[in-house]
Amino acid sequence: MITAQPPNSRRFRFATARTLPRAAIFSRAIALALATALIPAAPLAAEGLAGAYLAARQASFASDYANAAIYYTAALVRDPSNPVLLENSVLAQIGLGQVDRAIPIARRIQQAGIKSQFADLVMLADALHRKDYDQIAADFKAGLSAGPLVDGLVQAWAELGQGRMTEALAAFDTAGKANGLQAYALYHKALAMASAGDFDGADKILSGDAAGPLSLNRRGVVARLQILSQLERNADAVALIDASFDVELDPGMLDLRARLVAGEPLAFDAARDAAEGEAEVFLTLASALNGDGDVELTLIYARIAQFLRPENAATILFCADLLAAQKQYDLANQTYAQIPTDDPFFIPGEMGRADALYRAGKTDAALEVMAQLAKSHPGSSTIFVNLGDMLRRQDRFAEAATEYDRAIALLGEPKAAHWVIYYTRGIAQERLGNMDKAEADMRLALKLSPDQPQVLNYLGYAFVDAGRNLDEALQMIQRAVAARPDDGYIIDSLAWALYRMGRTAEAVEPMERAAELEAVDPIVNDHLGDVYWAVGRTLEAQFQWRRALSFKPEPDEEARIKRKLEVGLDVVLKEEGAKPPSVTADGN
Repeated sequence: MITAQPPNSRRFRFATARTLPRAAIFSRAIALALATALIPAAPLAAEGLAGAYLAARQASFASDYANAAIYYTAALVRDPSNPVLLENSVLAQIGLGQVDRAIPIARRIQQAGIKSQFADLVMLADALHRKDYDQIAADFKAGLSAGPLVDGLVQAWAELGQGRMTEALAAFDTAGKANGLQAYALYHKALAMASAGDFDGADKILSGDAAGPLSLNRRGVVARLQILSQLERNADAVALIDASFDVELDPGMLDLRARLVAGEPLAFDAARDAAEGEAEVFLTLASALNGDGDVELTLIYARIAQFLRPENAATILFCADLLAAQKQYDLANQTYAQIPTDDPFFIPGEMGRADALYRAGKTDAALEVMAQLAKSHPGSSTIFVNLGDMLRRQDRFAEAATEYDRAIALLGEPKAAHWVIYYTRGIAQERLGNMDKAEADMRLALKLSPDQPQVLNYLGYAFVDAGRNLDEALQMIQRAVAARPDDGYIIDSLAWALYRMGRTAEAVEPMERAAELEAVDPIVNDHLGDVYWAVGRTLEAQFQWRRALSFKPEPDEEARIKRKLEVGLDVVLKEEGAKPPSVTADGN
């Protein structure tokens, strides 16, 4: 099931599971080699060239494609045949989404006899864009290669583009014989069959009846939904949606489901012809590489997919998300804005745009985007969840709770996937001091998903802070630690619970472990200082408090730490009306 992501918090970390499996189409070594296949450096001879070159390199390191393109162009004016400048200029233009401007530069590289995989890739994209299948065949015959997945699938779609369906299907079968590529070849074969009107044959492949089950990503599932609808099997399409998605948390899928239930036939547009199939090849490769940490390489393939099919909202959204991941927020926002308002991807695009604005420090603009989206799409719970998350990160907990209320009102009967919404509302309520409401929400979250370490840790920590249900709190946190034994924040919670329960000697080892894992967190280091003080290791306690101050804690925490350094923890606790910790003689 596709679900909303858990929120960030100082009290926990989370690792988002990959919802859709991905075959190993490239070894990491091959992908890295392709990503770093730059031509050996040539001397920078022209006077004044070094400044532009260094500025361009700095922009490239920062993934600042706009400035990289400007400075590499300026450098090429002074040294037009420099291979380093030529290839890096190609890469900058691709990242900027201007593949058309990269084409003449790539042509110069080829004409100069310089070997460049990226120039070859751009020239292949140019031939595909012009539907020059004779040129494509000649290039591959001459030894051009864009990688095992691209080569086979591009040539298969090219056969289809020339009207040779039998040869195309055989080429897809051949492409699938390469190690690890069968699922991708079958998927594209199904798309090719559907583009020719053979929806029954396409569904046999995508359903797994023809050659075994396929693990489809979201885009693959949508393609099958369209195929089922074309076969007048809307009920089966609705069942597939219900089995694959939580539609209440997926606005685009909610719209598709409503249309299917109403009996509306969905048009097949995943790949309507060979040209769109070629674009899908590059989007498939980009999706497969996504998450491997090489965002720049992924963006290259996604931008070529966008160049070949510029109106495809799924590709636009993918490119924008990659740019946001590279902190190119202005360029990401320009890309998000290309998604039409009537497209199902408009909602996730606007949420992405709001997130990019937020991460760029434009909080008011981000909140305005989300508020307008909530106004124009009042039936989408996901919008209210995301707006609530954004408000919560601004410590606007009352407003956040209201948005979570609106989201939950749209959900109906709570499902397992909804645990995170009750959890985040519980966080807002706890921060508002409404512990009873927070506890109710978090207990419901645990009922929906019993072993969520984030919820176990947060509720356990909240109980410890409030001095309530300490035995249960300790058990909750211990379960969270068992699930995430290397999470420094959760281990900090365990140590803090032991400390607050008076088991100070037991708290030392886990607190030291937490400080190792979260070495620069001010609160963890402050906690370690308190534990050291409680066991009589006062000099080490003072060292940890000073260390905590060096990591710039929040103002109220900073003032409290400074006060502890002045008068000691015992006095501070008495001033606060709390009982000083019992001191055990195991320190210095």
